[in-house]
Amino acid sequence: MSACAPTRTAHSTRTERIQPTNSPPPAPHRRFRIAGADVSASIAVFLIALPLSLGIALATGAPLQAGLVAAAVGGIVAGWVGGAPLQVSGPAAGLTVVTADLIQRYGWRTTCAITVLAGLAQLGLGCLRVARTALAVSPAIVHGMLAGIGVTIAVAQLHVVLGGTPQSSVLDNLRALPAQLAGLQPAAVAVSALTLTLLLLWPRIPGRVGRLAQRVPAALVAVTGATVTAALAGLTLPKVDLPSWSSHALAGLPEGPVLGLMAAVLTTTLVCSVQSLLGAVAVDKLISSRPDLLSARSTRVGRSDLDRELLGQGAANIVSGALGGLPVAGVAVRSAANVQAGAVSRNSTMLHGVLVVVAALLMVPILDLIPLASLAALVMAVGIQMVSLHHIRTVTRHREVLVYAVTTLGVVVLGVLEGVTLGIAVAVAVALHRLARTRITHHEHEGVHHVHVRGQLTFLAVPRLSRILHLVPQATHVVVELDGSFMDHAAYEALQDWQKTHTARGGSVELTGRRSGTGLDTGTDVEADTRADAQAGVGSRSSTGTGISTRAGIGEGGSTAPPALDPVHAGEVPIADCRCRPWTPWRNHQCEVPRETTQTPQTPQTPQASTPTPTPTPLTAQAAESSDAASPAEETAASTGTGTEAPGSARGRETTQSAESAKPGEPKRPSPPQPPGRPEQPGRPGEEGQPGRGGRSGASVEPSGHQLVRGISAFQRNTAPHVRGELARLAREGQRPTQLFLTCADSRLVTSMITSSGPGDLFVVRNVGNLVPPPGEESGDDSVAAAIEYAVDVLKVRSITVCGHSGCGAMQALFNIEPGGARTPLQRWLRHGVPSLERMADDGRPHARLAGRAPVDAVEQLCLTNVVQQLEHLRAHESVTRALRSGALELHGLYFHVGEAQTYLLTEEAAGDGELFGHVGEAGVPA
Repeated sequence: MSACAPTRTAHSTRTERIQPTNSPPPAPHRRFRIAGADVSASIAVFLIALPLSLGIALATGAPLQAGLVAAAVGGIVAGWVGGAPLQVSGPAAGLTVVTADLIQRYGWRTTCAITVLAGLAQLGLGCLRVARTALAVSPAIVHGMLAGIGVTIAVAQLHVVLGGTPQSSVLDNLRALPAQLAGLQPAAVAVSALTLTLLLLWPRIPGRVGRLAQRVPAALVAVTGATVTAALAGLTLPKVDLPSWSSHALAGLPEGPVLGLMAAVLTTTLVCSVQSLLGAVAVDKLISSRPDLLSARSTRVGRSDLDRELLGQGAANIVSGALGGLPVAGVAVRSAANVQAGAVSRNSTMLHGVLVVVAALLMVPILDLIPLASLAALVMAVGIQMVSLHHIRTVTRHREVLVYAVTTLGVVVLGVLEGVTLGIAVAVAVALHRLARTRITHHEHEGVHHVHVRGQLTFLAVPRLSRILHLVPQATHVVVELDGSFMDHAAYEALQDWQKTHTARGGSVELTGRRSGTGLDTGTDVEADTRADAQAGVGSRSSTGTGISTRAGIGEGGSTAPPALDPVHAGEVPIADCRCRPWTPWRNHQCEVPRETTQTPQTPQTPQASTPTPTPTPLTAQAAESSDAASPAEETAASTGTGTEAPGSARGRETTQSAESAKPGEPKRPSPPQPPGRPEQPGRPGEEGQPGRGGRSGASVEPSGHQLVRGISAFQRNTAPHVRGELARLAREGQRPTQLFLTCADSRLVTSMITSSGPGDLFVVRNVGNLVPPPGEESGDDSVAAAIEYAVDVLKVRSITVCGHSGCGAMQALFNIEPGGARTPLQRWLRHGVPSLERMADDGRPHARLAGRAPVDAVEQLCLTNVVQQLEHLRAHESVTRALRSGALELHGLYFHVGEAQTYLLTEEAAGDGELFGHVGEAGVPA
């Protein structure tokens, strides 16, 4: 029953609140509550924001109070109105260069007016709901912009660290650096060096002391240590000088050329918006690593509303500019500290702004003791950190170093707006070059001509394609490999015309890299075919009637749009979008060779040799092979002798060959025994000796070793080139799975297929019957316990799933175990499933059940009960118990029905009528 629609009973245990007539209304409930986690997080963010706000104001040349105003307004206004509850806004280092340039050109009061106008522009963009458009900017441009700003900040603050005054531009600062080094001030250098040392070493204190020390922000420790040292040593240094608030300058009317002011407003709007929106996306990723914020009972924090966040940033900039503060944007350092400190709502962001206001009013005498050299060293370290080596490696891997380098140099030499404009121009040029650049090669190997097309096949490549294709001799076999994700109509017609001409002159053509079953001469629409290619991952191989066979591959440039997600209903917690492409259905997957045909074709067989020998039913895998009913489509195909496969497909060929190979008088293999309670289904595909199993005539038998080599060769040829980069990354970074998936060793369970996962996602443990031996048993099996301990304590998985399945041979064998007698290895292992038998036989316990129907037989009932029982065994392990107690681990039960291809998830309902396995995607079970 859905939790959203509670039923009303005649005798409710809940007392109704009846409002008497003419009585005063009840007192309203107290809605505003501040959690303790928000209070502690706000203090941590405040301690970071206070020195950074003063340092950024110093770096821009603005009044130091302007940094405090921006920090307070960013916390209160943006935190209250914005759409990213845990993002902390304030004066950002990314705005330092822009603001410093505006102050130098137009003065402080006009800069405040420009901040107000930029806030109005952000409000307009938020009302137009164009926030997602800002994310279309290439990450290489954004990272290059931040790197250029970081270099500018570091070079400018280096002069203050050395005891001097920075110049107006990076080039001027570099030219004045030798003279500054010659006349450096030892006191300023000493304080700056102490600040950088504390900032660097404080997070690296080892042991328990280090864990306790990390609760205090390194920035606060560095500035406090430098301030105390300078005061005790009696050093004479320029210090913070906060003037009286009565003399604080507010915004004035903008003065200057109109075009210059418009460019200034555009630059401020661009930098503030892009940095804030990218920060909101980054905060979403940080929240996804907090299970307590994504649990079913927590609705306080959801995904960021980017349009609302843009409105919040615009409102904050209007207020900050009007009150004489710096421009406001989302700050990555403070936002990350807010999430990591345990914040659970926007109250932490707002409370940090209140603390800044209190500090600005009451802590002025303490703030006046801070040396300016210490703040300059702090800001210089922030600027150096903005040049991220991780970002450089990322853009290098994606071949966007040129865009990154041009943007960085443009920002350093010309300015932020000019550098970003140059970066966008280079990014567009690189994209057009990649679209137009197509490599076409031709070579001959063992009489077969190979034409390899790498890149997008557009009309620009048609002349080169035609020239290469006409160099191929007539009446030869040609393989055309299309290694790209797009083909326009001009290239399609050129390739089709050449193919018809070549085949008419006695040649043959094989086209690879396209979707299965779409020959060039079928008139299939190219755009629709390309869209289908983007949706297909790995397809099958078939041939057309014209002799052109097509083999599907994994397209590199397939569509990146994710499939439509189910809407989030009221009361549900939105989950992170899954961008992974699921496995393509395996059509005509008939690769197995029947057991009776594994001998060599040359060996003559006598009637006696072909007579089947009966095999015992208990403790065999036949129960697993015969327990699942075939799908309705397969049953129809088997009963009518027809199928839906295309002529020439693997399924059609094998069915015909199997029918032709049946000879009169040849003994018929008996069908495997059916499980208890399951009616016999003669003629089902999927059984030995039946069509559709992949059986072939004796003339086409392939040894199992050849089949293995053929599969490996297909992987190396088709799949390895597309996954090599991802596997190389995993080899460098190591495995970081999020789930331990414990399931049966049954060959029909493909864990990556039913979970839409890929390399590095699942830590899989498979055994017969998906059993979890309880800890501490004599002669127990330590392999499963070792895997559990390694996954929980070393890999830090966040969930463990026990997955059972229909037609489990181990569960069938449990019914057939006789007490006493010889104990085989399989029987000794299956003793761990005896508690599941006892649980099912206990009438005092409610039975596990499926949503919508009852179990079809005792075997399925035992499969469901076994999942529940093994979860209890799992909770008994020490590492699992410890992780469950701390909230770092979740346990899930899963049941996969092979014949229906349907997954059932054990819900959290603890009703009196037993554990419920519900359809994934239905009410109560998240999709």
